[in-house]
Amino acid sequence: MELSRLFVSDTCFFSPPIRYSPSPAALSTFFAVNLRINRRRRRTFYSASNNDTLIAGGGPAVAGAGEKHEEDLKSWMHKHGLPPCKVVLKDKPCHNDPHKPIHYVAASQDLQVGDVAFSVPNSLVVTLERVLGNETVAELLTTNKLSELACLALYLMYEKKQGKKSFWYPYIRELDRQRGRGQLSVESPLLWSKSELDYLSGSPIKDEVIERTEAIRKEYNELDTVWFMAGSLFQQYPYDIPTEAFSFEIFKQAFAAIQSCVVHLQKVSLARRFALVPLGPPLLSYQSNCKAMLTAVDGAVELAVDRPYKAGDPIVVWCGPQPNSKLLINYGFVDENNSNDRLIVEAALDTEDPQYQDKRIVAQRNGKLSVQVFRVYSGKEREAILDMLPYLRLGYVSDPSEMQTVISSQGPVCPVSPCMERAVLDQLTDYFKTRLARYPTTLAEDESMLTDGNLNPKKRVATQFVRLEKKMLHACLHATTDFINQLPDHSISPCPAPYAPLLK
Repeated sequence: MELSRLFVSDTCFFSPPIRYSPSPAALSTFFAVNLRINRRRRRTFYSASNNDTLIAGGGPAVAGAGEKHEEDLKSWMHKHGLPPCKVVLKDKPCHNDPHKPIHYVAASQDLQVGDVAFSVPNSLVVTLERVLGNETVAELLTTNKLSELACLALYLMYEKKQGKKSFWYPYIRELDRQRGRGQLSVESPLLWSKSELDYLSGSPIKDEVIERTEAIRKEYNELDTVWFMAGSLFQQYPYDIPTEAFSFEIFKQAFAAIQSCVVHLQKVSLARRFALVPLGPPLLSYQSNCKAMLTAVDGAVELAVDRPYKAGDPIVVWCGPQPNSKLLINYGFVDENNSNDRLIVEAALDTEDPQYQDKRIVAQRNGKLSVQVFRVYSGKEREAILDMLPYLRLGYVSDPSEMQTVISSQGPVCPVSPCMERAVLDQLTDYFKTRLARYPTTLAEDESMLTDGNLNPKKRVATQFVRLEKKMLHACLHATTDFINQLPDHSISPCPAPYAPLLK
């Protein structure tokens, strides 16, 4: 995907659609249908001239003579109010990538803990307040139709159409250069091809990517509503209906790019909660064990560092308590040392069980649901298994008198016979083995693959991700096996369980 195609499909450039001037009656008809255009539209795309795109061209981007005269992002920011700061922009080479190297923010001098690396004035920060205006934000967001990311994406898509006339041209050009790539120079899987998504086969994240894509499509279908409700867009582009001006693929690329760089500010109004901050992500690298955050202060967004830096060191910020599945989908990278990484195990009481209602009440009394999600954190797999066992034992109770004993007891107490405990542990063992068998490669094969220095970047990050998932599953299986080995009598067969809990 060419640098200048951040908001453009992989196969063609586009020009602004031909403008037309509808009659007042036609406009009345348009707005009378609750501002939603559900009819099938004809979209026509044209080859763009150099004025319609930021950097024209169809092949790998190479810095040309004309580009040397372009004002860089940091110079533009200083020109428009950025005070002196302690950072510089540097290039990070991208292996096996024909495109330009991504930029990253580095310390321009030695920094100590607590030093303010930079302070970006609000005039250089893109928020919903700028896009929509305070009076419409609450009304728009409470429709539950559009996310803040969709609104910001639409705004920058329209700004991009203005080319160099846009105030945000230098920032949009920088986003084009980054191409939505994270710190590992990989785009979000939302932009991967079908064959590239197969790198994630066996992992639940593959379905998550497909579901997220469909959610983005639903937001795309609601773009015409925000176009009318956002006064700034409506006044500037009164006849450029979003779903006629931009294809879904273009919108998806813009959405993924905005998703990779949006900042969630704390202790600010709803209209400023989600912000695009030049010098922020993706120019800043995320790290799960970092405590530094972009913070809203009087009239600006600033970054105070949480660790000492030498001049030239890349600056890192906290990415929030996100598992690697979120880091990969949102930012295109995984963190090998992510203490927030986790697996999801969903357990459900069998609704066909004659004692289902009694078991549901007992589960609720102990803080669990009839369909319970257990989070298995990296390094804490044994603790997670111990948390699951009482719930699974409850599902195995079949004798009505035993059920009455459970109901009258205080706490998660179930009568545990040796055969029941073996049945519960065997079910967990089979479950973890089944999940591991879904992957087309083994953990050892993943380890070997990652030693290949020429491995495709997307395949590398996907392999890193599934490898970490498998390590957690193997740890769960090991913990379960340990519990089986601690049983006093291994000759006892598992109890039959006609209504065993369902695991998925």
